[in-house]
Amino acid sequence: MDVRPAGQQWRIGRMNGAQALVASLLASGVDTCFANPGTSEMHLVAALAERPEMRCILGLAEGVVTGAADGFGRMTDRPAMTLLHCGAGFANGMANLHNARRAGTMMVNCVGDLATYFQSLGSPLASDIKGMSATVSDWVHVADDPARLGEDAARGAAEARRAPGRIATLIIPSDIGWSEGGSASGPQAPAAPERIDQDALSAAANMLRRAEPVALIIGGVALRDEGLRAVDRISRGTGATALAPQAIARMERGGDRPCVDRIPVPAAAAREKLSRFRHLILIGADMPSGFFAYKDMPHRIVAEDAGITVLCRPDQDVLHALLALADLVGGPVAASAATGGTCLPATGAVDADPLAQSVCALLPAQAIVVDESIVVGRALFPATMTAAPHDWLQTTGGAIGDGMPLATGAAVACPGRRVVNLQADGSAMYTLQALWTQARERLDVTTVILANRSYAVLHQEFERAGLASSRNARALLDLDDPALDWVGLAAGMGVEGAVADSMERFNDLFESANRRSGPFLIELRC
Repeated sequence: MDVRPAGQQWRIGRMNGAQALVASLLASGVDTCFANPGTSEMHLVAALAERPEMRCILGLAEGVVTGAADGFGRMTDRPAMTLLHCGAGFANGMANLHNARRAGTMMVNCVGDLATYFQSLGSPLASDIKGMSATVSDWVHVADDPARLGEDAARGAAEARRAPGRIATLIIPSDIGWSEGGSASGPQAPAAPERIDQDALSAAANMLRRAEPVALIIGGVALRDEGLRAVDRISRGTGATALAPQAIARMERGGDRPCVDRIPVPAAAAREKLSRFRHLILIGADMPSGFFAYKDMPHRIVAEDAGITVLCRPDQDVLHALLALADLVGGPVAASAATGGTCLPATGAVDADPLAQSVCALLPAQAIVVDESIVVGRALFPATMTAAPHDWLQTTGGAIGDGMPLATGAAVACPGRRVVNLQADGSAMYTLQALWTQARERLDVTTVILANRSYAVLHQEFERAGLASSRNARALLDLDDPALDWVGLAAGMGVEGAVADSMERFNDLFESANRRSGPFLIELRC
């Protein structure tokens, strides 16, 4: 199949490897590229430039590139392409690739490398890209023939689309990209997700019929509208409690959708919430775990004597499993009852609970909320269950600095929907450059910086460890000397902003920002 547009000057038999790669990705439905290229990728840049069907978006740091591809993949359920420069560039983007892999995001990384004949000559950029890639990828391949590079790209796209979504990394030495003899490849079908067997379904149903306290731990597409309604039927029919994981890749919430709480992030709170359940049924989710071990505390957040039943793994057909279980043990479908927009904006001093109340009241319908609010925002998730219909995305792998890039990619994926980034100030500094991409692409993003001028979560962890505070300790945990000027930082990136130091001021800014086009930043002083 010739996938080249009419008028394209690539001659059959004279396509180079880079051109074949881009043509094959387009044929596979990959039409968005987040990039921070270098010298080894210039032929890939040229091939991208020849194909206007591929939207190319520059990130000023690789963490922005990989995080934005993560946000795009979560909101479209299809992979974006990233273009990264050698091992050093890939390394700069690894933290957000770790987050994306934990989220089950579809992504195709194209990483340039030194020419094959140049790799043994001691170049400063020589590195083990394949070894690094393996730590944050589900599929890694080193291209070795321009004639097969198109096929390699199509396979990478198919691997990325495997359930629940995978990270595919294709390493391309520069001479493989610039050499002629490439051939475009048509799309390859991803492997279909495995369906659960009758034994798994029967085991889950029998456990639910025992009338013991049971928690359904749900993830992946179980957190979308159809999945949530199936879960609600199961809960109504059995009395089981549904819970989302601590960190949510994507959840459709608000309006008349069933309200589902999540497992708290702090280990003690998570252990308390889960302690009453005698059994857990995992549905498209991993076994709940705390983020860290603590001295003199239990290492599990699940009760030691709790039974575990796996209805389906994340890589299986989660929705089919849910619907089958709902048909077997579920109650009737609940009558729809619109609940969005039932609270009023808060007034007075800025604090966590008033902020959550105002966000619930003022969140625009069909917004996409990207939550990297860390400590200040822990009240936000439960308080916004009854907000207008929206999607909720979080940093999933614990590597901070994903919020701004996630918001950027989500806005690229969903034009016409407002993206609201609830963002802690310390983690925002990891990928501040995402604001520049938002300005350049004129993306509809409202960024709310929760400016407590501290790594507040680390203060809590320090106290939890029973350690005595000191000047040196505070020097490693505070951000107030000098204080960050977020409105000034945003202006330097081309984004307008304003400061709010009361809830009344926040409410006015939040409403106006969400009605306008393009990005806007609110520095909310907590």
